[in-house]
Amino acid sequence: MDKIAIKAEVRAGRGKGPARRLRAAGKLPGVVYGPGVDSTPIVLEPRDLENGLRGPKRRNQVFELDLGDAKHEVMVRDLLVHPVSRVPLHVDFYLVSDERPVRASVPIVTKGRSRGVQRGGKLRQALRSLDILAAPSEIPAAIEVDITKLDIGDGVHVDALELPANVKATTAPRQFVLGVEEDKRAAAKAEAEGENGKGGKDAKAKG
Repeated sequence: MDKIAIKAEVRAGRGKGPARRLRAAGKLPGVVYGPGVDSTPIVLEPRDLENGLRGPKRRNQVFELDLGDAKHEVMVRDLLVHPVSRVPLHVDFYLVSDERPVRASVPIVTKGRSRGVQRGGKLRQALRSLDILAAPSEIPAAIEVDITKLDIGDGVHVDALELPANVKATTAPRQFVLGVEEDKRAAAKAEAEGENGKGGKDAKAKG
């Protein structure tokens, strides 16, 4: 399992007052819980968490939480951030194991430039992320879709996505993901320009 180590300490106080004092001291309050472990209040360095969440897996990153006398494999279940500064205010960690698949949402990214777009079509992506079920270590950073061969009128649905082994999509199989459509605005503009040009020639001929 590709884990990022992060250190934390068990904290004594619960509630808004102690949490505010920790944040004022530059610390991040949180809690860790999961199968076989009681909910435990913790405190950690916010920078450690932020650095881990900047990696390719973002919120799907697995951490090895070091509490001194115990280490746990965890994922972020909930993260409260300041609405303006986006500074983390509180984090909930959930215990995970490769023996227990978890639900996750993974971004869908495109690769290449489609044949249809080169012919004047327009790429429309309706689904930006895919809901999946997988072991924590097997959650991909993204689902890549090669759109090179897509022509105008072609589309891709969830059941046509190429997923890594042991990764199951929980989004509806026939959900539309993306496709190449005719660019009606560009077509209408071209048609209008053609008519204007034709009208100008006719007028000149009549004159």
